[in-house]
Amino acid sequence: MLKIAYHPIYKHHLPDGHRFPMLKYDLLPKQLLHEGTCEEENFFEPEIPNDKYIVAVHDPEYFYDLLNIKIPPKEARKIGFPLSEDLVQRERTITDGTLKGCEFALENGISMNIAGGTHHAYTNRGEAFCMLNDQAIGARYLQAKGWAKKILIVDLDVHQGNGTAEIFQNDASVFTFSVHGASNYPFKKEKSDLDIPLEIGTDDTTYLSILKETLPKLIKQQKPDFIFYLCGVDVIATDKLGTLSMSVQGCKQRDAFVLETCHRLQIPVQCSMGGGYSPDIKTIVDAHANTFRLAQQIYY
Repeated sequence: MLKIAYHPIYKHHLPDGHRFPMLKYDLLPKQLLHEGTCEEENFFEPEIPNDKYIVAVHDPEYFYDLLNIKIPPKEARKIGFPLSEDLVQRERTITDGTLKGCEFALENGISMNIAGGTHHAYTNRGEAFCMLNDQAIGARYLQAKGWAKKILIVDLDVHQGNGTAEIFQNDASVFTFSVHGASNYPFKKEKSDLDIPLEIGTDDTTYLSILKETLPKLIKQQKPDFIFYLCGVDVIATDKLGTLSMSVQGCKQRDAFVLETCHRLQIPVQCSMGGGYSPDIKTIVDAHANTFRLAQQIYY
């Protein structure tokens, strides 16, 4: 059975007019239930994880400043959310969704997190709506448990996974692969193990061609035991924070190729949703829902 991490805390209250579409975390599970893609038993509620897994990735001083809401104002502004205990608890809960998702992926081949993909969180700071790097913590968790040695992070959000690249910059056991817009945030990119920056207006055909040429070769070279897939839907043309020109259908084809590849090669995959900032919330929810629809079709 497809297992999906979701908790009501994912939908966090933000000031009126905030540009982050927090509503999607409420609407997406409702949509999946309404259309029959999922049933209640597909969902599990994450909790607060053991802090030792978080500080295996994040600087303890940064983490404890986060817990105690002592992040300096200048650093807090870069996160983009008003800091509060509830917000930090939300981030820890999302992280646990990914950690437990790793276990479900090992059992079932795949698992999903309604949130997550917080790839702008560095070892010692947060940025751009990200405070704790859920998939980086997941990678360390798998290695600490002895469940995976070589890990591949496939980051197809429109923004480079700069925090993930920094965390694993000197670690050959975790390969970071990012396909992203060349001309959008972060404007100062980090160095992933493999970066593919795309020009403004890149369309479905070009994007899918690059992905289909690159991913199988990469898997063949790296031979990962486990894959993390960050499936942001901010690659679509209507996205306010993206620079590419993909259609919702093209985004779905992207997801289909990644999931079919993982399934065919029998490599467990944990999926975190990442970004999506189209003006119409229905577009965001539909594009994210496609990932779950495909997971059900391909795996079950």
